[in-house]
Amino acid sequence: MKHRMPWGRIVLAVAAVYPLGARGENPRNPEVQRIVTRGLEWLAAHQSRVGHWAANESRYPVAMTGMAGIAFLAEGSTTTQGRYAATIRRTVDYLVSHSRPNGLIGDPLRDDRYTYGHGFAMLFLSQVLGEEEDVERRKQLVDVLTRAVTFTGQAQTEAGGWGYVSAKDGQGFDEGSTTITQVQGLRGCRNAGIPVPKEIIDKAIRYIRNCTTADGGVQYNSRGGGPRQAITAAAIACLFNAGDYDSKYVPKLLDYCRRNLNNLSNSGFGHWHYAHYYYAQVLYREGGKAWEKYRDEIAAKLLGEAGADGSWSQGYIGTVYTTAINLTILQLENGTLPIYQR
Repeated sequence: MKHRMPWGRIVLAVAAVYPLGARGENPRNPEVQRIVTRGLEWLAAHQSRVGHWAANESRYPVAMTGMAGIAFLAEGSTTTQGRYAATIRRTVDYLVSHSRPNGLIGDPLRDDRYTYGHGFAMLFLSQVLGEEEDVERRKQLVDVLTRAVTFTGQAQTEAGGWGYVSAKDGQGFDEGSTTITQVQGLRGCRNAGIPVPKEIIDKAIRYIRNCTTADGGVQYNSRGGGPRQAITAAAIACLFNAGDYDSKYVPKLLDYCRRNLNNLSNSGFGHWHYAHYYYAQVLYREGGKAWEKYRDEIAAKLLGEAGADGSWSQGYIGTVYTTAINLTILQLENGTLPIYQR
C-alpha cells in the first residue's frame, strides 16, 4: 500500500524551501529533487530488457517509451553522460528499431493509436539528436527522423489535424491531442536540423484556430465535441512551438486555461495530468510570478500524491504514463530540453 504525505504538509515544506523573497532564485527544491530521483529510479527499474515501457495491459509501448525517455532527458542525462545514460541508450535503440520503411515509428498492427507513439518518439529522438556525439548514430537518427517527418506529413488530414492513426487508415478522422503531439514532434525535429515543410505546420495552426470556440476553448476535433481543458492547454504549447504568438488569439486560450486549470483541486474533467503536462510548459515558457505560484502549488500537489516506491498511480492509462508526465513537470526548470526552453 502506498503512503502519501498530506498535501497541506507538502505545501508548507515547499514554502519553506522557497521563502517569499527568494522564489525563482534557486529552482532546485531539495524535496522536489528527492521525489524526482525516486521517481526516475522507479521508471528505470521498470524499463524492459529491450528498452521500452508500456501502459496498462501492455498497450502503447512506443508512446510510453517516448514519454519516459523525455523524463530522463529532462534530468540532464544523455546517451553518453549522466546517471541514466544506459537507460536512454536502450530507449533510443528500441525506438530506432521500430522505425518502419514508410517513416512510422511504431507498429500499426499492435497499436490502434499509433500516431501518439510516433509523435512522442519524434520528440524524444529529436532531443537526443542535438546531444548525440557518435557520428554513425547521428546519421541513423537523421535518417529515422527525416522519414518520420515525411510520414507525419502524409498522415495529416485535409482539415489539417491528425487522428489516432494516419488520415488514410482513419478515413480522415482528426483529434486535437494527437495533432498537438505531431506538431511538438515536428518542432523538435526542425530545431534539430531536420527539414520540416512549412505547409504542414501552417495547416496545423489553421486547424487549431478552426477548432477554437468563442470562449477560448479548443474542441475535441474539427467536427465538434466541445472545448476540452487538456486540448486547449496542449494547443497553446503547440502554438508556441510553432512560433505563433498572436497577441489576440493566444491570450484568449490562456484565459480559458486560467479559468479551468489554475485551481489544481479541480479534477472534474478528463485527463487532468495530461492537461497540466502542457499547461506547465505554457506557464514555464511565460515565466514570472504566475509560473512561480503555479510551480510551487503543483509541486506540493504532486509531492503529496507520490507513492512510497517513487511512482504515481493515478489515471487509467497506467503508472508509467502518470509518472513520466509528473517527472517532466517537476523538472522543467532544469532547462535541459530545447523544446521546453524559454
